[in-house]
Amino acid sequence: MKSEISTHEFAMRFTSTPRGARLARRLVSLRLHEWGHAYDGPLNEAVTLIAAELVANAVRHGHVPGRDFRLRLTESSGTLRLEVSDTRTERLPELRVPAGESGRGLLLVEALADKWGVTPLQPGKSVWAEVWLSPATQR
Repeated sequence: MKSEISTHEFAMRFTSTPRGARLARRLVSLRLHEWGHAYDGPLNEAVTLIAAELVANAVRHGHVPGRDFRLRLTESSGTLRLEVSDTRTERLPELRVPAGESGRGLLLVEALADKWGVTPLQPGKSVWAEVWLSPATQR
């Protein structure tokens, strides 16, 4: 007997603006809800917050004039993976001590994701985060 593996994918380009970041975050939450992860559930809230931080970083630190950022959200084999790609190669994200009111985004990603990292692209980079599905995230 074969077990069915649920696979979902959503990918889209967004303008590298605060408005594009806001739309990306909202669409992540909508897609998760459509895939069976309720808006007010812990998984939707955590992944939407991760998305908010990664797209904000793409707009703020990865912006190249005239270039968009790309978001890809997949669910497969018990893992939700979010990837945000931009075309700025020389600025790689790193955890650091917060300064003033900024610098906390990747600390939130680190706390909420089971795994995260950076994949170099030509040009640019993709910052990704994975959240593993579990009974705790399904409530």
